[in-house]
Amino acid sequence: MTPTPQSRLRVAAIGFLNPAPLMWDFEHKPRMASLALRYQIDRMTPAECAGRLGSGAAEIGLIPIAALATTPGLRILPGCVIAAKGRVRSLLLVRRATQRLQAVRSVAADTASLTTLAHARILFRHWGNPDVPFLPAPADLDAMLERADAAILIGDPALLALEERANRFERTGEVLVYHDLAAEWHTLTGLPFVSAVWGVAPNNVGGPGLDSETWDSIAQDFIQSRIHGLENIGALAVECSRRIPIPEQTIRTYLTTNIHYVLDEECVEGMKVFFRLAAEASVLPEYNISVS
Repeated sequence: MTPTPQSRLRVAAIGFLNPAPLMWDFEHKPRMASLALRYQIDRMTPAECAGRLGSGAAEIGLIPIAALATTPGLRILPGCVIAAKGRVRSLLLVRRATQRLQAVRSVAADTASLTTLAHARILFRHWGNPDVPFLPAPADLDAMLERADAAILIGDPALLALEERANRFERTGEVLVYHDLAAEWHTLTGLPFVSAVWGVAPNNVGGPGLDSETWDSIAQDFIQSRIHGLENIGALAVECSRRIPIPEQTIRTYLTTNIHYVLDEECVEGMKVFFRLAAEASVLPEYNISVS
């Protein structure tokens, strides 16, 4: 059935910079008002999005792809993705230059995205350090490196850490190595690093199933928003630079060059390889991906 204004679909959206193009129609005229009759948008971390969808507190969520393997019944809404086909800049492993990856004894990890942590565990296995413990920690690089040998930063905190890289060295004199996890993943697999997709729990939408007409209508709403967002990157860069202390041109480059938003066959293959390697490393249960 088609949602009514009294039964808006609850959407768990990521509060970072990188989904901005996907959210364009939900936040800008002329479609914002009509979409507000169908969807209620709440912003949170990627991990919280997965939790909302899994608990039934949301019907649609921009979820870390790892949630597909751990939350039965989720379907991927086709068309949209948050991925990187090379360097991404917003997924970082930071370590002291004096310590090799094989010798890292602990990693302070921002738990905002379970998928990034799963990718990192696969990479550490490749680097010959499969059992290094990950310690949950707030996204504060200085505090993280006081507690552990290395740190994982995700999303806006990672972008800000790169902006502050020179200042931090002047302040501390400590030489750090900043590993871009998407670039490391591409070196290992030759495939995109896929972070998140729009996930739907069909049984939470209009009862025990989701008819094809409603499914297609929802998918088109989100695909059209992505299309319009990518057509308005310049305006997004200006808007985002007003709320995040990152230069407008840096944001523009990030949204156009670093992040990939179209769920294409290469991204699907990247997800397949991720789930296979994650199962082999006992990071996630086995999962066979299907994109409708």
